[in-house]
Amino acid sequence: MSGTDARTVAYVATTQYPEQPAPPSTTGVLGWLRENLFSSVTNAILTLLSIAFLVFLLPGFFEWAVFQSVWNASSLTECRQIIQVAHGEGADGACWAVINERFNQLMYGFYPIDKYWRPNVALIILIAAMIPVLFRSMRPLAYAMGVILAGKALFAVYAVATGAPIAIFSSPTTYVAAALLVAALVVGGPARKNRWLILTFTYPFIAYFLLWGGIFLDSVPSTQFGGFLLTMVIGVTGISFSLPIGILLALGRQSKLPVLQIMCVTFIEFIRGVPLITLLFVASVLLNYLLPPGTEFDLILRVLIMVTLFASAYMAEVIRGGLAALPKGQYEAADTLGLTYWQGMRLIVLPQALKISIPGIVNTFIGLFKDTTLVAIIALFDPVGLFNPIRADSDWNGIIWELYGFVALVFFICCWGMSQYSQFLERRLRASDRR
Repeated sequence: MSGTDARTVAYVATTQYPEQPAPPSTTGVLGWLRENLFSSVTNAILTLLSIAFLVFLLPGFFEWAVFQSVWNASSLTECRQIIQVAHGEGADGACWAVINERFNQLMYGFYPIDKYWRPNVALIILIAAMIPVLFRSMRPLAYAMGVILAGKALFAVYAVATGAPIAIFSSPTTYVAAALLVAALVVGGPARKNRWLILTFTYPFIAYFLLWGGIFLDSVPSTQFGGFLLTMVIGVTGISFSLPIGILLALGRQSKLPVLQIMCVTFIEFIRGVPLITLLFVASVLLNYLLPPGTEFDLILRVLIMVTLFASAYMAEVIRGGLAALPKGQYEAADTLGLTYWQGMRLIVLPQALKISIPGIVNTFIGLFKDTTLVAIIALFDPVGLFNPIRADSDWNGIIWELYGFVALVFFICCWGMSQYSQFLERRLRASDRR
């Protein structure tokens, strides 16, 4: 074939033509629309119907929620008067003034106003503990933030110790700085990446100390917790503890020890077969009869235990699905390398099973976060539980959609954020597989 050329073989090219650009209909905005919205007759019809529905719905919604809404008023009656004066008789608009007036109550419940800085600091430390774990590239930034604010805390402590008047100490930011000082000292620097986990594991104790008080902080009873503060306490606690407990339950269900396997299977099947509302009633009423007389068992603590156990049972089944998806060769590979059971699970099996289970894990987290609204049934004033006290006020009697809309928006933002991080984590892990 050394003599092969265009004279002997007809399909051998003797010239090279430059690459031609892709057709305009397959690139840019036009290409995206054609591929995603109008790729077939059925998709085109559905797209046109969806656009027609949005055109019918959105103008009226924006007119009610934005253009004719009122943000400053002292009552629902005043809201309606302002709307009618501004837009004419019969006009209807949202009265967001109730959110403006009751914002602190929706956020903190009945938590003392002069102690709002404590849940704020707990939230900031939660972010500082989560960012380095969830986003590896932001660890140096979080450390730098901790060092800067720690300097401010040291300055405030020095001023107080020397008796110098200082206004900075009365600022809530100073307390944030003091908390992050501890975090910065524990972490020790961006090079020690694993040390971030110390702050993550100690955060529940820090949050409990800040929210409930103790030592030099005034105690705050659980009856004053409410609003999104209560939602975050229940949601973050359930999410944090249900994952490790669920992993242990999933491993126990696959154990070769009959007693351990039966215990785990019984627990999982019982919890999955009972509604969460029933468990909340058990935590609220029945546990008091089972405890010794005079025993004080905080209601929120009982709810935290029940919610965590409920989520752990569902998490165990999600993790078990990931374990079942792995081929048997992965378990045999761990045995071949001479690894113990726990070493094989930690280094080989669980990393792969958890990666497979990410969508189910996040779905369980989202469901748990939304189920926190069920505590309103046992007289805990989460955001939904606060609706009745707010509407019981004669000034806001009759207002409904604004309250539900605001709470739904906050829940959507939180759940959408968890969903987006799940997709980001899946993309990052898929990229690591290609390297």
